[in-house]
Amino acid sequence: MTVVREPIWDDAPRSKFASVVRRSLTLLSSLGWSARILLSTIAAFPSVIVRRTSRAEFVHQLYVTGIRTLPVLAVVSLFMGMILALQVGLELRRFNQEAFLGSAVMISLMREMAPFSCALCLASCVGSAIAAELGTMKVNDEIAALEIMSISPVRFLSAPRILALVVMSPILGFFCCVIGVMGGGLVGETQLGVDFAQYMVSAMGIVDLKDLYVGLLKSFIFGLVIGTVAVTQGFGATHGATGVGKATQRSVIINFLLILMFGYMVTRICYR
Repeated sequence: MTVVREPIWDDAPRSKFASVVRRSLTLLSSLGWSARILLSTIAAFPSVIVRRTSRAEFVHQLYVTGIRTLPVLAVVSLFMGMILALQVGLELRRFNQEAFLGSAVMISLMREMAPFSCALCLASCVGSAIAAELGTMKVNDEIAALEIMSISPVRFLSAPRILALVVMSPILGFFCCVIGVMGGGLVGETQLGVDFAQYMVSAMGIVDLKDLYVGLLKSFIFGLVIGTVAVTQGFGATHGATGVGKATQRSVIINFLLILMFGYMVTRICYR
């Protein structure tokens, strides 16, 4: 698959209508190009495991995606659980229902907050790095050099990165949930007078396998979205360092918006 492409439009629009039409066509073209890259990347997943060079790159991307982001995810998840427990606990105290603190925190984290916060961190830390790295390679003609040597940029660059995000996102989402629940229990024990053992019994008693599956599904989808957007924006970077910066910025913005939209859609489908 050829990644290098020229800008579609060369002349400026002459009217408002022409500008709207042009932007609409550009959006449709970008969506189609992103879908093409995603399908080509999915088709290249088996080669990532079979080929030694691709497998080595895949393992490196697992380390970059998983291990390097653990400190940030741990801090974010801990304080997210603490804030959630404090806010919910203060309201429950008004009705003498502090015993249900663990249930409220666990449901909120497992269904929504843990996958959501994990995805935002991955989009900021990993997705932006992928877009910047591939964008720099694009403007420096390194991707064009790969194509000249008959090496598929999608198989060599895109597939290991997206596959690593798809594999690690559910694991990291579950990790965020665990750390968040621990943080909520810490606040309950020290500030709300809720015994930690009682808190954990309440948390584990309310959780259902469906909640776990939905949370993992969201993390899986978020990982696929983050990787696809980052790779697409990186491959589409133009105009030197300025273009790389804009591609990185667009990657983060688009990922944030898509995470919100897909999170709502999955919740609506699974809990209607």
